[in-house]
Amino acid sequence: MNWRKWLDGFVLAGKGILLATKEKRFWAGFVPSFIFFGTLLNFLSGGLSNYEMMKLIGFPANLQIIGKSFLGIFGINVPFLDWLYVFAITLLQSILIGLIVFLWHKKRHSAVTTKSGVTPVKSPAKSSAVPANATSNSANVEKAGIITGLIALGAGCPTCGTTLITPLVGAIFSSSSLAITGTISTIVTIIAIIVAVLSLKRIGEETYVIIINEKYLERKHRGQSKNN
Repeated sequence: MNWRKWLDGFVLAGKGILLATKEKRFWAGFVPSFIFFGTLLNFLSGGLSNYEMMKLIGFPANLQIIGKSFLGIFGINVPFLDWLYVFAITLLQSILIGLIVFLWHKKRHSAVTTKSGVTPVKSPAKSSAVPANATSNSANVEKAGIITGLIALGAGCPTCGTTLITPLVGAIFSSSSLAITGTISTIVTIIAIIVAVLSLKRIGEETYVIIINEKYLERKHRGQSKNN
């Protein structure tokens, strides 16, 4: 593997993410995702305890639990290390979904432009580190779904054994297998983060190429308009 070329891909991905943050479509996907996943992960920080409590206390009081989970996104009444963990994972997932929404809009717009008779032109930007065939929207959504599932499974408190996989581990091994539960939860979370980072690399590269290509087409169009 050409490590320098592979690392250059992360640089392009970073540039693509920065360029995407200047677009409203990115934030349309990022903000709802950040609120939803941040609240969900804080809600699941105690495994299923909040869910069980909500079934007992009724609707009005349920809003307090949800509100507390929402405020946890900003570190309110949450230990710093726990907040940092949830914030980092939520940020990765939200950026990924923001890019997926952005790319979906751009590809849809590109398809409409192509049907109208305008042929896309390849960008002169260096994109050798980017695969020739861009990933489809369905594949991107599938990756985001896998990451979400892994993050949810690893959510909770691994050290105290209150993760969502605790019942499963207890059924296979024993109800006192807290060490095994913590280890599996940590592994699942690490896998989720690795998949998220690699997905961000690929989708970020694709975002960079699409944005640069779009700017190139705009400059070319303006140049042709002046010549005419």
